[in-house]
Amino acid sequence: MTKRVMKRRAKKAGMPPGSLVYLGDKPSADTKITLFDYVEDHCAEREVHSAEECAAYKESSTVTWINIDGIQNIGVLEKIGRQYDLHPLVMEDILNTDQRPKVEDHDRYLYVVLKMLSYNEADQEIAIEQLSLVLGENFVLSFQDKPGDVLDPLRERIRHAKGRIRKLGADYLLYAIMDEVVDNYFAVMEKLGEKVELIEDIVAVKPKQDTLQQIHRLKREMIVLRKAVWPLRELVSTLRHDDTPLLKQSTLIYFRDLHDHVIQIIDGIEAYRDMLSSMLDVYLSIMSNRTNGVMKVLALFSAIFMPLTFITGIFGMNFKDFPELEWRYGFQGTVILMLVLSVGMIIFFRRKKWL
Repeated sequence: MTKRVMKRRAKKAGMPPGSLVYLGDKPSADTKITLFDYVEDHCAEREVHSAEECAAYKESSTVTWINIDGIQNIGVLEKIGRQYDLHPLVMEDILNTDQRPKVEDHDRYLYVVLKMLSYNEADQEIAIEQLSLVLGENFVLSFQDKPGDVLDPLRERIRHAKGRIRKLGADYLLYAIMDEVVDNYFAVMEKLGEKVELIEDIVAVKPKQDTLQQIHRLKREMIVLRKAVWPLRELVSTLRHDDTPLLKQSTLIYFRDLHDHVIQIIDGIEAYRDMLSSMLDVYLSIMSNRTNGVMKVLALFSAIFMPLTFITGIFGMNFKDFPELEWRYGFQGTVILMLVLSVGMIIFFRRKKWL
């Protein structure tokens, strides 16, 4: 992942700060702009076909949520950025989809970056996407790399005026978006928890050859989750204590609750990481014990057959004068001696509890 990130950033080598270059992974085919404009007793939802249409909502008295799916269209983003007076460095960060979760206060607006996670059932791994948010006095802009997100429950609440979403301002909308993203982390954690428990049962009962690969795969997913969540703790804490007029005092209490949720997720991640480390130690210990058991059995067989090999080596020497070769019961006596030695060594090993 780090190599891919460095390769993307290399595209901007030599360019001045604020140069708009898309640094995403798999861009969507088209840029789609959807808009919610609402007050307590009214809500309008529609798809916007040009960036110019968004300008009319900048100074409106209603709350406006403009969502942009597909950020590879530089021209559209430039127009939206000019209409809402976004700094070129903010626009640059929006186009760079490997940003660390953070919050920046630009006086007239707040810029927030966080990671939107979902669990891909087909690939059995975490899908990660950057979500960039801009909070103004009466609007929220959200930028996503591709269509599809975890915010549909929030859209339903806005459409049907469920809860307090349409009674409060744009700052509460920012909280609501972040809360939906963080709540989905719990769903991802639940999926990973099921996989951790399954592997734990396999390690405890009968580990297989691919168990080690499964443990390492889960550890990598925990690293991805940790990189997305740990900076979010600082981000939410900054919002809680920020004195910007864009965040009302009545909304800060919700960010406190969001901070608690982030802490719970971090605790869960650390617990799963400890469990995976313990499972890895147990797996390596079991494999080592198995190898030691095999080596022990082989060593005992070697010890039993060593004197027998010595005897056969002596009687296999080609000397002309060998008295025992003329003995009538030489063969039977040698076999009996070898059997007695073998049985005696087995009894000795069993008394020593080596066998």
